[in-house]
Amino acid sequence: MSKHFVGFANYVAEASGYPAVFAVVLFTVLTWLLSGPIFAFSDSWQLVMNTLTSVITFLMVFLIQTSQNRDSSALQAKIDELIRVSEARNLFVGIEHLSPDEIEDIRKAVHGHLSNRKQSQD
Repeated sequence: MSKHFVGFANYVAEASGYPAVFAVVLFTVLTWLLSGPIFAFSDSWQLVMNTLTSVITFLMVFLIQTSQNRDSSALQAKIDELIRVSEARNLFVGIEHLSPDEIEDIRKAVHGHLSNRKQSQD
């Protein structure tokens, strides 16, 4: 089930980025706006479109987030492998699992190290 969901989420996230999809959505919104006078801007006219857009937005958030999480995890694995096989300090492999405070401490230490390095080069 999870594999099918991820595949579907990736498909929707990729497909939603095409100009043709944007054009269809834009056409739908313009058609809805132009149909307002026909339905006398009734409450049901507004409710249908507002409900539809809310539901689509709500679902798209989860589908796109699934794709972003997968891409981010894959990218992190690639970066970890590059660090592991290089001469870089392996201290940084897996730091995404640390707490925000621990990551901030490492960031400050790296920034301080880079500042000291720059000063010694000057």
